[in-house]
Parts: sequence; structure tokens; C-alpha cells
Amino acid sequence: MGVFIVSVLVSVIPSLLLYFWLLKNRDNEEYKEVCKTCLVKGVLSVFLIVLVSLAFNVLGRVTNEFHLPPVLYQAYYTFIVLAFSEELVKYLTFKSILKKTDYKYDYFDAAVFMSIVGLGFGIIENITYSIGSGVIPMLIKGITLPHALYGFVLGYYYSKSMKTGNSSYRVIGFILAWLIHGLYDFGLSEELIAINDNLVFISLGITLFEIILLIVFIHFVRKEKKAIQLG
Repeated sequence: MGVFIVSVLVSVIPSLLLYFWLLKNRDNEEYKEVCKTCLVKGVLSVFLIVLVSLAFNVLGRVTNEFHLPPVLYQAYYTFIVLAFSEELVKYLTFKSILKKTDYKYDYFDAAVFMSIVGLGFGIIENITYSIGSGVIPMLIKGITLPHALYGFVLGYYYSKSMKTGNSSYRVIGFILAWLIHGLYDFGLSEELIAINDNLVFISLGITLFEIILLIVFIHFVRKEKKAIQLG
């Protein structure tokens, strides 16, 4: 029980710190209310994600008449059942929030809101993964904030579509977030590592990329926040 509690704390505290930091971007109650909605809806998105993942999982098993090798079926599972389902539902949750709010959000807000939706789901996933996991793996998962960063990638390109009027940026953002997510999950799969132990470098490389992406995210927020204050 002690290990579980510590694992939960080290995996969740970084997410909460990031959330409260993002909450201070604007001294505007409407902005803060939307942030809170994004966090709550991100947490609640887990229920729809479970249903969508289950549907893709059943579809994969029913249609696997060609008896794919385990590594190929695992690729389907990680890229479609897990990564695609999660990114799709989080994106739809984000779109639903934007559609319902009266707050006049800008491109910067859009990137932040999508990141917080991912943050909300990531908190629940981390708590779930903490069951039976060690402290160090959960600490790494906690400080790299993967779901917040997948959300940032999608939100950043969504904001570019707002600035340029080019809706293709939204597709690019979704595909990038999905592929990064899928590569990370697939890189950790036993089926892939069974082919060659060295293939674990895929997940390690993605982890390093996520750390760099976190730095980029923080820089993006600080830069835009400074621009808002000067403006």
C-alpha cells in the first residue's frame, strides 16, 4: 500500500503543479473556469475512451482472420485500440468544450485547453498504472507528462489553424500526437522487444523527445504569457 501511495503521488503531483501554473496564465475568471472544465472533462473522458477502445479491440479480434503475427497485432492494439482511441476522444472532448463556452478564447488559450484535457486523462491513467507498478517508472511517467504533451502537440497545431485559417493543421496535429503516443506504447510492448532487445530504444527515444517537448511547451507558455502581459 505504501508503494502504491508514493507511486500515485509522484505521478500525479507534477500534473497538478502544471495545471495550477497554467491556471495563472490569465487573471480572468472566465479563462480559469474553462481550465477547470477542461481538467474535469479530461478526467471524465476516461469512460468514453474505455468504450471506444473496447469497440476497436473487439473489432480487431473479430476481423483478425489472417492470424497476424503477435508483433503486428500488438501494433494494431497500441496504435489503434490505445493511442488512436485516447487521442480521438480527448480531441472531441476539447472541441465540445470550445463549442459550449462563451469565453472569447484565442490561439494561445486553445493550446492550453487541449493540454489540460490531456492532463486530466493522464492523472486518471497514472493512478490506474500505479497499481502494481514501481515508484521509479511512475516518477518518470509523472515528470514527462505524456498526455499533456500529446495534447500540446494537437493544441499547438489547432492554434496554428486558427491563426492561418488552414484547417489542415488540425489534421497534422492529430496525426503527430497519435503517432508519438503510439510509438511510445508500441516501443514498450513485449512483442516488439522479443524481436530484439535493442528495439527498446524506440520508447527511450520517445521519452527523451517528450522531455524536450516539455521544455518547448514551457517556453511556449512563458513566451505567450509575456506577450499577453506586454500587450
